[in-house]
Amino acid sequence: MPTLNDNVGSVGRGFAAFLTPPPEGTVRFTVGQPDFRTPDVVVEAAKAALEKGEHGYTRSQGSEEICQSVATHLAKYGLDVDHNDVVVSPGCKQALLYAMMSCLNPGDEVLLLAPAWPSYDGMLKLVGAVPVHVPVKRENYHPDIGALRSAITNRTKAVIINSPNNPTGAVYYPEEVAQITALAEEYDFWIFDDMIYADLVYTDYSYVSPETLPGGSGRTITIGGWSKIWAMTGWRLGWITAPSHVMEAVKTCQASAASHVPTFLMGAGSVALGLEDEPKSFYEEFAERREVFHKLLEEIPGINAPKPEGAFYILADITETGMDDVEFATKALEEANVQLVPGSLMPGGEGLIRMSYGTNIEQIREGCRRLKQWLED
Repeated sequence: MPTLNDNVGSVGRGFAAFLTPPPEGTVRFTVGQPDFRTPDVVVEAAKAALEKGEHGYTRSQGSEEICQSVATHLAKYGLDVDHNDVVVSPGCKQALLYAMMSCLNPGDEVLLLAPAWPSYDGMLKLVGAVPVHVPVKRENYHPDIGALRSAITNRTKAVIINSPNNPTGAVYYPEEVAQITALAEEYDFWIFDDMIYADLVYTDYSYVSPETLPGGSGRTITIGGWSKIWAMTGWRLGWITAPSHVMEAVKTCQASAASHVPTFLMGAGSVALGLEDEPKSFYEEFAERREVFHKLLEEIPGINAPKPEGAFYILADITETGMDDVEFATKALEEANVQLVPGSLMPGGEGLIRMSYGTNIEQIREGCRRLKQWLED
């Protein structure tokens, strides 16, 4: 019988086993998506496009309108982007995969700040690259620059930065991003900058793009999308921009793999990027949830977590409970009706659990009450 691609067998499915819909009445701290509705004006724009008959093929990289909207949006972070160097992809994951397909060869090593979102590891293995997991500092989940430098070899081809970070909630200091960028320049490798949570920062410093820093221009591939701050996870819209020669390769990947995102969604994507009130409202809600969630966790014996600085995740150390993270998550579901993600599903996440505050405050309070009572009992 014919055989499968050898790479597929080495790829896991991330958090899939712990994202299965649980029994009714379970508090879910697992799903990495906002519980808000997509803004009505965005939905109406998509409906209007359907009514107008925008049903056919169009420009592969995305309409000029949506590509220009992305370029204008990125200018807020200091990026000077030509709309011709933007591709709108079927989600941020696809954009990341295009970056890897365009810039990596089999055997190339890519540095990941561990624990890292597990899809990075899987995508790298699919293209034949080698993920190198470099542990972050356990006390705050910020990069260990010395460890990163030590992990660099003559096969290092890229580093992936995700700040604000999933799963840790860390927002890297500007000087840390500058140090990583300097390493990339010194050893001449790519920076894949996953900025999907850039608008969800709760610190007194903001997201910083490596593209804007000395040594970052010409080697930074910027990836983002609509899923989080616009509550559009199911729309599957992402973007990627990079130097023109990289984008020519990305356009080839898109044309060969997906043609383009749905035509009738492009105008709606542009509308979303022009909104101010709705993203601000979502941000304020997440900021409040963060405060409530972290304060309640501090009252639970055996759970220790630094206060998250961005995104909508808390990564907590549960080793004081005497359980490993898989046992903790399994028993929390079975005995407390709270669904969590065990950190050991990611290299470097052993002894940790990831909790999402994509759910409402009432569920956060109830989930923490259940966990506290379970552990005290």
